[in-house]
Amino acid sequence: MRKTDATARAAELRARIEDANHRYYVLDDPSIPDAEYDALMRELEALEAEHPALARDDSPTRTVGTRPDGGFPEVRHAIPMLSLANAFESAGVPEDADDRTRYAEVADFERRIEQRLGITAPVFSVEPKLDGLAISLRYEDGVFVQGATRGDGATGENVTANLRQVRAVPLKLRTGKAPPPTVLEVRGEIYMPRKAFEAWNAAALERNEKLLANPRNGAAGSLRQLDPAVTRRRPLAFFAYGVGEVAGLDLPETHSQTLQLLRGFGFPVAPEVDTATGLDGLLAYFRRIGKLRDTLPYDIDGVVYKLDDYDQQREMGFVSRAPRWALAHKYPAQEQATVLRAIEVQIGRTGTVTPVARLEPVQVAGVTVTNATLHNADQIARLDVREGDTVIVRRAGDVIPEIVRVIEERRPAGATPWTMPSQCPVCGSELVREEGAAAWRCSGGLACPAQRKEAVRHFASRRAMDIEGLGDRQAEALVEFGFVHSPADLYALTVEDLVRMKTALDAATAADLAQAVADSRGALAFDARGQALLADDAHDWKNAPFLREHLAVDLSGKLATRWAENLVAALAASKATTLPRFLFALGIPHLGETTAKSLARWLGSLDFIRTTPAVLLQALPDIGAEVGRSIATFFEQAGNAAVVDALLAAGITFGDEGPPAAALRERLGLAHLLQALPVDKLGGKSAERLADTYGTLDALLRANASGWTGAGLSAAGAENLAAHLADRDALAALRAADAAMRRLLEAAPARATRQAGPLDGRTVVLTGTLEAMTRDEAGERLEALGAKVAGSVSKKTHLVVAGENAGSKLARAQELGIEVWDEAQLLAFLSTHG
Repeated sequence: MRKTDATARAAELRARIEDANHRYYVLDDPSIPDAEYDALMRELEALEAEHPALARDDSPTRTVGTRPDGGFPEVRHAIPMLSLANAFESAGVPEDADDRTRYAEVADFERRIEQRLGITAPVFSVEPKLDGLAISLRYEDGVFVQGATRGDGATGENVTANLRQVRAVPLKLRTGKAPPPTVLEVRGEIYMPRKAFEAWNAAALERNEKLLANPRNGAAGSLRQLDPAVTRRRPLAFFAYGVGEVAGLDLPETHSQTLQLLRGFGFPVAPEVDTATGLDGLLAYFRRIGKLRDTLPYDIDGVVYKLDDYDQQREMGFVSRAPRWALAHKYPAQEQATVLRAIEVQIGRTGTVTPVARLEPVQVAGVTVTNATLHNADQIARLDVREGDTVIVRRAGDVIPEIVRVIEERRPAGATPWTMPSQCPVCGSELVREEGAAAWRCSGGLACPAQRKEAVRHFASRRAMDIEGLGDRQAEALVEFGFVHSPADLYALTVEDLVRMKTALDAATAADLAQAVADSRGALAFDARGQALLADDAHDWKNAPFLREHLAVDLSGKLATRWAENLVAALAASKATTLPRFLFALGIPHLGETTAKSLARWLGSLDFIRTTPAVLLQALPDIGAEVGRSIATFFEQAGNAAVVDALLAAGITFGDEGPPAAALRERLGLAHLLQALPVDKLGGKSAERLADTYGTLDALLRANASGWTGAGLSAAGAENLAAHLADRDALAALRAADAAMRRLLEAAPARATRQAGPLDGRTVVLTGTLEAMTRDEAGERLEALGAKVAGSVSKKTHLVVAGENAGSKLARAQELGIEVWDEAQLLAFLSTHG
């Protein structure tokens, strides 16, 4: 490269590196991935080596980072905290190349030490290179007095108050009876353990807060909080890896012995620290830690090699920015930059919508990544990620790759913010977002192919339709092999269908059972179709219970069918059920067993439940606005309605249907409809006055704003109501709700037909083990007497029934002073009241 071109390129590289340093060390907001930063630094080093005149004292190749800035005082390091030279696998080298070719930089490092010291096979202290924040801890007379970041190597930031919040940092040295050193400066890494990082981000997602980009950034940002209380809440840890200034203490002769000394003083040291001899030992350690990398509880980006003998270290000396006796050997980067081609949405088993980024293929941590998760719509908005953006992709271990930030300066012109699609890409149903929640959900439920397995599994479960013999594995197999496309298809299954399904399932699991077959000493073999064949008629099948459980083979080797006959009979028996069980079986979001029972009790029949709009459902006990919307939206979807119709056509009946509850007359009326409208200045009292004046919706609509004002509504409220009703869709929805309400009230009896039970209006909680009956049976009998059976104890609980081994619920009841019965009292009450 010509000198003029090299000068311009060097200036460009310095500017980019300095900007990256500022973002990383000062703003805690890295703009480029580590791999790109390393590539820029190596290119600048190469340019300065080729053109020595370009080397400058203020070049990034002469320093570690940038000077600190912001709210922390400066600390001058007594001994500079230098960085290490980096080594990478040689580019473009065949996989079968020898080690000295493949790892040429490490080989050169080891060779230079041998030549300079005149020795062979030097001994190194080797350790994982933690991906965190380098710090210095200063102890005087055994007491922690100051903590600082590395900063630019010469000057760091005083973060003593924050480091005191990190539990792994000892505040006092453990020296036993020996006097502590006058001064001991311990150097190490503040990091955030992987599980703690993942738990923190999961909680942040729930709180709709900004996510930490990665554990390293989380550690750096946590330690630079101006409020130590914030640092205290962050899950930080620490490993020591060396010493700086020391006074009043004779150090051992080697680095590895010093690490043992630090352990004795109370400092955590990475358990993977070891020693290695010569190049072969270094590379063996590199490979061993590389295999463990994904299973370690913390992130690493390489390993570090240090000459173990301190005299040898001093003889090797330093270059401008790094010691000659140490080297960081890097693994493939876990973060890389690439271009986001498109954002698509995937539908999970329960209908949850997950945005997925389709990427230009990029190598991250040795794996080609083409897709990455974006978590949810809120995370996309926080990142402001757009199609066409250059983004940073992170992959650590087996964690699904994710986009952690956007390089905004590379954004293409015309890139627009992303918005969630309105319809499910799988079934076309509406995508809905729960109020106050980050997640979106497909409302297709029963009809959405993406949700089939979960829908069928839940439909057949014990608390739902209770189809005996149809477990999770069988339910998933019926969907997977195409025998069932919705819960309604279950009732068309024949014995032959089930046998075919089981045969297909056996074939699919044949490979997984190969080891079990081998363990059974050849008792089984499989033909080309995956059918199980007896290979040894004399084999004792009692010794192969695993095989007998997973393969439909009886003692004679014939395909068993009795289980299929029993399952068809169980399906037929499940057709006669109760309305609450059926409602729960549909898998409507937020509709649990208790709400299903309340819904059936108040509205009486499936016909009324599936045609009642959300605004009326919200008037019922235990059904708030979100639950009401969820129920109404479910039945409004054409696919769900078709499946419900097919289930009824298959012969499902309810023995407990009846008319709506008479008490609906006290809850529903024109006042309720008006109060539920999203109209400002139209409150409960105003709605009641309008209802008293006009009586019906038609009469109200025939009036005008001046009439409403005369009926007691404020002028502002009347104006807002008129504006709302001027919207054609809003008026149509109000008329539909009014018509549905009138149908309900016309069907409801004038007064209650059921005599009040002894537990009407009382909430009961069952806990512990009962001997005479199950808790489910006890709950059903209590509900028949009017009780509401709840799952948790609160101030609204009236009674707790405690069986054997009752735990926290009993303790909570006693704490709140709630009445508690034992099983004998429950049985006596049930005996008295039938």
